[in-house]
Amino acid sequence: MTSSELWNRATADRYDTEESEMSSAAVLGPALAFLAELAGDGRALEFAIGTGRVGVPLRERGVPVVGIELSEHMAAVLRRKIDEDTLPVTLGDMATTTVPGEFTLVYLVYNTISNLLTQDEQVACFRNAARHLAPGGRFVIELGVPPLRFLPPGQVAVPFDVSERHLGFDTFDLVEQILVSHHLTRDGDDGRYRRSHSRHRYAWPAELDLMARIAGLDLERRVADWDGAPFTQDSTKHISVWRKPA
Repeated sequence: MTSSELWNRATADRYDTEESEMSSAAVLGPALAFLAELAGDGRALEFAIGTGRVGVPLRERGVPVVGIELSEHMAAVLRRKIDEDTLPVTLGDMATTTVPGEFTLVYLVYNTISNLLTQDEQVACFRNAARHLAPGGRFVIELGVPPLRFLPPGQVAVPFDVSERHLGFDTFDLVEQILVSHHLTRDGDDGRYRRSHSRHRYAWPAELDLMARIAGLDLERRVADWDGAPFTQDSTKHISVWRKPA
């Protein structure tokens, strides 16, 4: 078991509602096109498949998808959408769990590698991806760039959402490369807010490239979004593609 925090039943049941914008056609369309092109005629493996926000519609596009998921509650929500024969899911962590066969694509979206809270576990995740890839296959990660440029000396918190129904900010441990995302979410119209938080280990693109080299993968491409915009010093996230040598 890795140090990832485990999603409970209540969090899993409300995940799709709270992340409805991330499931919109405007957000998912470019991501699905990007991933389907890389998968080609082969199979895709999604690490931390969750409720199937990406895996289910990718399977519906004709790409054979297999998933690995740590939380049985998240996997149970996915299973309401699609059967096991159509999209198999293995319960386990993405750093060590293996599934049969080879894949042309392994992917890990929406900052999820940061759920692994140590560098060793993140390296193990890259090695696990390489273990599953066929020669010439690709490993894709979507990850935010740490917003440390917003931290003046002495400040340890950065807001990322201030809206009518949600307040969100990150606090940083700059020594351990740990950020904690804090959420105040308004439930209903009675003025009450639900408080939650989650821990993550942030990593720079160059650090990920070194992890990939340790796993025997080569950087093939890095862009700023699923539409393929150039990655620059002002980009807030990146989509990175590493290739297993043929």
